Amino acid sequence: MTTYLTPFTFNNGVTIRNRYVMAPMTTYSANADDTVSDAEITYYRERSYGVGAVITACAYVIPNGKGFPGQISAHSDEYIPSLKRIADAIHDGGAKAILQIYHGGRQAVRELVPNGDVVSAIDSIAADGGVTRALTVEEIGEIVVAFGETTRRAIEAGFDGVEIHGANTYLLQQFFSGFTNKRTDRYGGSVEKRMTFLLEIIDSVNRAKVQYADDQFIIGYRFSPEEPEEDGITLDETVQLVDRLADEKLDYLHISLGDFRAEARRYSGEKENRIKILKRVIDGRVPFIGVGSIYSPEDAKEAMETGADLLALGRELLIEPHWVEKVAAGEPVSTEMDMSRDNEIPEPLMNMMKRNVGWVPGVK
Repeated sequence: MTTYLTPFTFNNGVTIRNRYVMAPMTTYSANADDTVSDAEITYYRERSYGVGAVITACAYVIPNGKGFPGQISAHSDEYIPSLKRIADAIHDGGAKAILQIYHGGRQAVRELVPNGDVVSAIDSIAADGGVTRALTVEEIGEIVVAFGETTRRAIEAGFDGVEIHGANTYLLQQFFSGFTNKRTDRYGGSVEKRMTFLLEIIDSVNRAKVQYADDQFIIGYRFSPEEPEEDGITLDETVQLVDRLADEKLDYLHISLGDFRAEARRYSGEKENRIKILKRVIDGRVPFIGVGSIYSPEDAKEAMETGADLLALGRELLIEPHWVEKVAAGEPVSTEMDMSRDNEIPEPLMNMMKRNVGWVPGVK
């Protein structure tokens, strides 16, 4: 365990106190005006004392990108004070604060976006069964700008970085996937063309960094490795994506997995561990964050063998907010939720966990 409890320095010179980060998890707990709630502030502060960095739940960058009820917004300057409260709470515990930014695309909640106008790469069926409208080229440009403007707000709010959310079937993944992108313009077609939108967003975010921050500001990118649909993302396509992203102006790449042990499914090479495959592709060019079902110190030790440079803890930090501190002290840690304990989890998030029995071990 020693390796992951020692400081880690990114390529831009920023050092975090250890190699554990808090994974982004939706809280469903913002105020009615999409500002951060007091319960969320407590939730983030409580979990900021052990990990090296905290990656927040995703904040939407433009009004039609809202994907959850109770989601924080970063789409206008009026939300900078709200964002600052989050950054300050995370800094209270000594962790770096990273704001995850995104657009929900076809996963947006129709009742929560202007005029119920759910958009994606193409006209299709939305996640709610309704109609999704294809974005125009002009609207794509507006979203690219919005990611840059949201980065500016994160900088003004005091965040140490942003994570561009290109995973979990949201808009950026919808553009990269052949299943959800059948466009015939420069944003669709080959794997390279389906990268165009996300590469423009990375460029927009970096321009904001150059203008408003310095080299110490961290920019990460999160991605999902595969999709089950016939035309969906294969690991071969993700290898091409990751190979390109590793040469972009990014400070880390972050895979989205439910279990770090998961092996490749749709891949022309050997069906081995996904993290190991992609770690070889990255080949040391940029730090790589692994994640998924790390509950015990033994799980963490096994996860280290994948070669990930950092490990993200998600559900375990719901169960045990001070997991890292306890492991460092050699104390036992819980691996199932004790409902009699106050783990500083906002009520809407706890209710979601109860509805999704098994998502967090021990929740009934």
